[in-house]
Amino acid sequence: MAYRIQEGRLGAAFDCAADDALLRAGLRAGLPLAYECNAGGCGTCKFELLDGEIVEAWPAAPGLSERDRGRRRFLACQSRPASDCRIRMIGRGEAAEAPLPVRVGATLESVLDLTHDMREFRFATDRPAAFLPGQYALLSLPGLPSMRAYSMSNIANDAGEWHFIIRRVRGGAATSLLFDLRPGAPVTLDGPYGRAYLRTGASRNVVCIAGGSGLSPMIGIARGLDRLGGEPLGSVDFFYGGRSADDICGEALLRNLPRLGESLRFHPIVSNEDSRWTGRIGMVHELVADLPKEAFAEADFYLAGPPPMAEAVVSLLSRGRAVPADRIHYDRFF
Repeated sequence: MAYRIQEGRLGAAFDCAADDALLRAGLRAGLPLAYECNAGGCGTCKFELLDGEIVEAWPAAPGLSERDRGRRRFLACQSRPASDCRIRMIGRGEAAEAPLPVRVGATLESVLDLTHDMREFRFATDRPAAFLPGQYALLSLPGLPSMRAYSMSNIANDAGEWHFIIRRVRGGAATSLLFDLRPGAPVTLDGPYGRAYLRTGASRNVVCIAGGSGLSPMIGIARGLDRLGGEPLGSVDFFYGGRSADDICGEALLRNLPRLGESLRFHPIVSNEDSRWTGRIGMVHELVADLPKEAFAEADFYLAGPPPMAEAVVSLLSRGRAVPADRIHYDRFF
């Protein structure tokens, strides 16, 4: 069953199935709705419910305050319709440059072990995979009540392949299920989403900064740069932070990108003391801080990783190095 949703800020309407989220149905209909994490944490997709009934997937989502709840505000990413509704989004979204998201069935084709706890999962669908480098999708796994967001490590392709580099979280319900999947296992894939995609048309240098499984979208950005065709390429600095030597990976994937060649510089760092490690020890933002002054004035910055890492990097770039906000690209996850 589908319900009709009237959105007051844009003066638009769209249909939303009873098992779908208001946010994702609106984005699939082409509406420029405000959002970021798609998981209930950031609060960017708040809306006022003016009329009708909704069901909340996560009533205690941290993206809403008690004041919000008292004003009949909800999160569009966590709300499903139970009737026709009139809503008003609080924030203003951006017109989408990326392909509209779709919900499709996918099959696990293969996995590639990268470290002791990180794999690249490769899923296949029966339609071309349309997304921009750096975006993410939501996976619905058998036995898991809610979807999980993972960023693509590959680029758009006609073969219908979606690749994700994912780290196994100790005790994590989603990654435990994922790491137990065998080739041929079915999942539901919903995407693409995200604003931290590769910007093209400029010949600026590029800096990619990743921690943990934030490696996935940054590899996607690098692969996208490698496929830019005739556009001029500047330098590419790729920073990656892990806890120990066992966590560092990605350089081999980057060296398989022929067009980047000598323009690519890989900068790894670990946060824990490790007798096997001969490189820098510290946090990844500390390594980024060593870039020459002109690099901060000339580069576009893309970053992905745990929230504390992202906060430290954004603080360094925006406050410490005065990098304009329109040259810092990341999606907030919680």
